Amino acid sequence: MTLERGGRPAAPSGLAVIALVVALALGGCATVPAGAGATPAQASPVDPWESWNRKVFAFNEVVDEAVLKPVAEAYRDVLPQLVRTGIGNVLGNFYDAWSVANHLLQGKVQSGLDMGMRVLSNTFFGLGGLLDPATEMGLTRHSEDFGQTLGRWGLPDGPFFMLPLLGPSTLRDAVGFLVDRQVSPAQLTDTSTARWAIASLELINLRANLLQTTQLLDTVALDKYSFVRDAFLSRRRDLLYDGAPPMETFEDEGDDPAPAPAPAPASPAPAPK
Repeated sequence: MTLERGGRPAAPSGLAVIALVVALALGGCATVPAGAGATPAQASPVDPWESWNRKVFAFNEVVDEAVLKPVAEAYRDVLPQLVRTGIGNVLGNFYDAWSVANHLLQGKVQSGLDMGMRVLSNTFFGLGGLLDPATEMGLTRHSEDFGQTLGRWGLPDGPFFMLPLLGPSTLRDAVGFLVDRQVSPAQLTDTSTARWAIASLELINLRANLLQTTQLLDTVALDKYSFVRDAFLSRRRDLLYDGAPPMETFEDEGDDPAPAPAPAPASPAPAPK
């Protein structure tokens, strides 16, 4: 991951910068960055920085094709499915523990307790999370991250934007991501080498799990950027409301104006005397 340099997380300084941007953007100052090549009149309400975001998206695509995708394919082909499943289970169990905290921070006590039981079951009966007996016991995963917690606390999404190497986000979710990284498995060790190794394993495992999805996306999407953006925003909204988002209302801007009332008939002229 690119959020760590020199063996120490760079998140505190990054968090301060993004928090400042959030304060400006969510306060009504969400304008297009200088040089982004778009004007507020041209920009989408949810994507005012589209011109810049498309450049970052194109950069991410180049890096993915050159580095991430080949490495993920090699990871998939070299490691047996059983090993990859075990790695995914361990990482998932770790983030399940962080989900418990987010459930409770959002006031979801019952679901937080259920997730806590899931973590305990997989930790003690699943060999430290290597196996997933909790799912067989009916304790399904309901993941929550700090971006969702901020949303539950009333912080708006803010503008959509593409993070270099990390993909789609919003200003709110970017702040949440930086907080999430402070409790990631990479923080379990104090050595920079181990941190980079764990963070790289997370990224490669995630990319390997998305190989089929991205192949389908390459086939069906006419505008890949717009498809990714809209799918991400829709998915995040669905997660924020636990699968039951409120109905959106739209103004009928294109309706024809109501016809003017017909003029009253003229009074007949008085008969001549």
